[in-house]
Formats: sequence, C-alpha cells, structure tokens
Amino acid sequence: MRLEGKTALITGAGSGMGRVAATLFSREGANVIATDISREGLDATAALVAEHAHGSILPLVGDVSSAADVASWVRAGVERYGRLDVLYNNAGIFPDADRSVLEMDEATYRRTLDVNLKGVMLCCKYGIPEIVRAGGGSVVNVASFVALMGCTVPQDAYTASKGAVLALTKSLAVQFGRQRVRVNAICPGPILTPLLADLFPSEEEKNKRLSRIPLGRFGLPEDIVYAALYLASDESSWTTGTEFVVDGGITVNYF
Repeated sequence: MRLEGKTALITGAGSGMGRVAATLFSREGANVIATDISREGLDATAALVAEHAHGSILPLVGDVSSAADVASWVRAGVERYGRLDVLYNNAGIFPDADRSVLEMDEATYRRTLDVNLKGVMLCCKYGIPEIVRAGGGSVVNVASFVALMGCTVPQDAYTASKGAVLALTKSLAVQFGRQRVRVNAICPGPILTPLLADLFPSEEEKNKRLSRIPLGRFGLPEDIVYAALYLASDESSWTTGTEFVVDGGITVNYF
C-alpha cells in the first residue's frame, strides 16, 4: 500500500474529487482527516471509506476559509493519529456569478478567493508545521489548467485564485524544501461532473469542447486523484514546486 502509516488531511472531501481521494487514500493505507462544509456529504464519504478502505477516517465539518476551523481540523487530526504527513488542498468553488471582472460583483470575487486561495493558505499555515514535526511529507494543491491559459468564457475570480495557488505553491516549495516538505500543484483540465454536463445545451456544444482535447474525452475524478496519490506518496520524493498538468492535452492544443 502506497500510503501505509501516513495521515492525510483532505479538504472538500464531502463530494467529487475529494470523496474519491478520501476513498483511494484510505484504500492505500492512509488515515484520512476528511473535511468539508457539508455534514451530509462527509457522512456519505465516511460510509464509503468504512466499506471499501483499509485506513480509518475522521470526518470534520467546517469552512476552509475560517482560520479557527482549519486550526481545529489539524489539531483534532494530530490528536487522533499522532502526526500529519499529507495535506491535500482540494476544496474549491466555481460560482455561477463568476464572470468577467466587468460584470462580476465584489462578493462573488471575495468569496471565491476566500475558499480557493485563502483556504489553501490557512491549511498550509496550520498543516505544514505538523508535517515538519513528522519529519517531512507532501502538500498537494489543486489549481487548474485555466491558471495557465486564457479562456474565451471568462471566469475571472476562479482563474485569479488558481493562478495565485500556483505562485503560492512555488514559494512554499522553496521555503520548506530543506525541511523535507514537498509542495506541488495539480492543474486539472475539464472534469466530467454534473455541473460540467449542464453547461452543454446540445450534443454539438459538447463535441465542440471535446474536439479541443487530444485524448478525446473529459477527465474523470480518478484521473486527478491518481496524480495526487503519486504526489502524496514517497514515490515523488524528488518532486517539488511543480505544475502537474492533467488535462488530456488541452493546454498543448492550438487550432
């Protein structure tokens, strides 16, 4: 098992990629501190882990943009498991009201950056010292392919937040490398979720977007979580400060 004996804190674990990560990490032997704003979602994740996994799970409710909540997650997890080895900053939002800066209201911009960027900062603020105490480990931040290229349908708050996550990732990688803390970012391409599917009013619109992806399909949550598993494991012991692009080739396609 690739994460045996490790403890991982996963944000946004109540649904989507976070739920898949909690299940896979536990299956690979990790004890998981699963956090989310939704108690119902966390309960469903915990049930999946109990049924299919090897490691245990500690589900904790709270807001990733709250310093008090994040500090309490780290404290409770270390009290339960004795250490923290992996921090998987997965939680994020993409509000419907997120558009061009010319149209977006300030509240949408502020809330998006609070969750997508401040949340990463707070988790690192409270989590990295515990990873250092454990003798080193891995921080995995979820960014996005839109942090690397422009988009004709603007989502400026989300894009700005994910670009900042990449910059923060590099800064932290330099700061904590000598303390054996690796910090990397994953840049997912479009992942097939109900939200993404709702964006396609017709099969023609769906195929237009698919035509830009060289591998010919949208990503699945597992495509991203397996990349995170590599970065969380000791297999990536000489990998830090990277932008790990997992996008089916969309960012290299120009036409």
